[in-house]
Amino acid sequence: MDKDPQPSDTPPAEPAAQAEPPPQAGPPPADVEAPADDLQAQLAKAQEDAQKYLANWQRAEADFQNYKRRTEQERDENRRFALASLIINLLPILDDFERAFGSLDARLAGLTWFDGIRLIYRKLQVILDNAGVSAIQTEGQSFDPRYHEAVAHAEGEEGKVLAEVQRGYKLHDRVLRPAMVVVGKGKGEEEGRGKKEEEGEPKEDEGQQRS
Repeated sequence: MDKDPQPSDTPPAEPAAQAEPPPQAGPPPADVEAPADDLQAQLAKAQEDAQKYLANWQRAEADFQNYKRRTEQERDENRRFALASLIINLLPILDDFERAFGSLDARLAGLTWFDGIRLIYRKLQVILDNAGVSAIQTEGQSFDPRYHEAVAHAEGEEGKVLAEVQRGYKLHDRVLRPAMVVVGKGKGEEEGRGKKEEEGEPKEDEGQQRS
């Protein structure tokens, strides 16, 4: 005898839910629909700003290079003339040596101590030469107020240096001490004045005789 089928404990399956249709895309936002003219204007402004920033950067770079070059020149200048004050204080010693050699008797030239002093003088000259010190040219040169200081005038070619009273020196291209010189004032002026005075005297005598 067949058994009746037992009822299942599993609830009956629900029918599958129908797939919902995909939502339809709505209209794009208003800000997305920017006109082409606005985009061109924004692009032109961006390019203008980029050119401005580039020009400012190039100007700043040029200013920095100029500052760097100027700083290097000042550093080199300070290095070249760092010993200027010391050298200026040594120049009177050099003058004393030269005056001493000019006043000593020539018969002392063979003595040992005299040769030793001359050797010291030459060593001092070599040190100054190596430091960039040079004497200023004077006799026969045209008077130049940048390098010469006129202490007297004498008959001679006008504007020419006739004699040197004290030697001048330069450190590279900078004057440490101008040379003291005698400058020519010409010959014609005083001769012309003398002739005029001589010619004027007889006329005065003739006037006195007539009176």
